[in-house]
Amino acid sequence: MAGPRQPRPAAVAAVDALRARRWTVGTAESLTAGLLAATIADVPGASEVLRGGLVVYAADLKHHLAGVPTEVLERHGAVSAETARALADGAARRCAADVGIGLTGVAGPGRQEGQPVGTVHLGVSAPGREPWSIPLRLEGDRGQIRDAACLAALELLADLGATDHDDGNESGT
Repeated sequence: MAGPRQPRPAAVAAVDALRARRWTVGTAESLTAGLLAATIADVPGASEVLRGGLVVYAADLKHHLAGVPTEVLERHGAVSAETARALADGAARRCAADVGIGLTGVAGPGRQEGQPVGTVHLGVSAPGREPWSIPLRLEGDRGQIRDAACLAALELLADLGATDHDDGNESGT
């Protein structure tokens, strides 16, 4: 039998930074299918910051569970900056969290909606700001892409919890 699972250092940093700000987080995950919330939950004390997560792999669930407007999905598609921002906003609202993270993208093996494998959009909703998104181009197999997207979100949470700054990324305004 394997020993206890050790939390990822990036998850520990994210939880510590959110705890220091007294912020909570909720996730709406398509590409990662709950991996981000599960990785955060591996950290002892995560219940102080993790409110919950939505797995919205199917397009209709992005609308019904996360509240992504139908118009956004029809106009921009499931794999887009606009959908990532709406997922993040929906995660914060539906989970009653201070911070929302939305992850959508293409893990492969083939293209989706014309987007190549490795296309990922990381959406963020945080206090005092309009939701924004960060485009990522990741390489590897399905597992590696999903893992790298999760790591990017954890690093962003750690940074977001530690500082206030203008990151210059794709704003929803």
